[in-house]
Amino acid sequence: MSCSPPPPSCPKYLPNQSLIMSANLLLPLPVPSPAATHAQLSFPMSILRRLGPRHLTSSHLLHRRRLSSFAAAAVARQDTAAWTQAPLSEIEPVAESLFHVSIDVSDHPDLAASHTLPGQYLQLRIPEVDKPSFLAIASPPSFAASRGAFEFLVKSIAGSTAELLCALKRGNVVELSHVMGKGFGIDQIEPPEKYPTVLIFATGSGISPIRSLIESGFGAKQRSDVRLYYGARNLKRMAYQDRFKEWESSGVTIVPVLSQPDSSWSGEAGYVQAAFARATQISSPAGTGAVLCGQKQMAEEVTSILVAAGVSTDKILKNF
Repeated sequence: MSCSPPPPSCPKYLPNQSLIMSANLLLPLPVPSPAATHAQLSFPMSILRRLGPRHLTSSHLLHRRRLSSFAAAAVARQDTAAWTQAPLSEIEPVAESLFHVSIDVSDHPDLAASHTLPGQYLQLRIPEVDKPSFLAIASPPSFAASRGAFEFLVKSIAGSTAELLCALKRGNVVELSHVMGKGFGIDQIEPPEKYPTVLIFATGSGISPIRSLIESGFGAKQRSDVRLYYGARNLKRMAYQDRFKEWESSGVTIVPVLSQPDSSWSGEAGYVQAAFARATQISSPAGTGAVLCGQKQMAEEVTSILVAAGVSTDKILKNF
């Protein structure tokens, strides 16, 4: 995925409805589920049933047959979606409620090669469990090509497929869909000399596709001001702290923001959007781009601040 996606960690929605296409994504299913299709059709069909046969003209009956055919076709498309079986190669906790998950796709080079852009996502399902989970790919596209694996940051949410996934062991087999999504349209803020300022915002597991972006390389060292505002409740819930030095060496300034820090915390406190508002200094709106992934409220408020400062909406990038 939300980042993301309207997430549930998102017509089925994933267990975390607050995220925008983050690790436990966050978007509506691209193909209607049987339940969703039935919900769309139930109102007109109920009207037809109340009318009774003697009230139905031939055109009514034809329309009813077409609606039934549409529902059957939608179900067929969902059931025949391509799923690839692949084993878990790593699974371990990396922060409170967050798990690092690596899936071996070395036997499926076409699937590995389909990850081409940071911010893309796929569906994962567990055998014998009907409901799939949307997950943003945390590893950069080059990782799948060189290592034959996809990596994810998964938030374990009670009662969700993600919770079941986080309880699996190395060697357990899961099923993956093809890679989906347009990713972050980084070409919209290229070349670096034209867009020297890039502001990145993530909350919670929304850092997952942001890791893919940073480690893919987007000319951060060629830009004068690249900042990542990364929000979490506290340090125990902040993943990827072990990567911060590597990210900073690539040209990204990390600004951790804790909403419920302990008494020893001396950094930014509160919410990401508030921390950004306190620091907002955009000297050249035309040369500024932004990347957002995380809670809906954060994304909306940060977007409002950026637009008010003169940043073009087509330079504010999301992965859905």
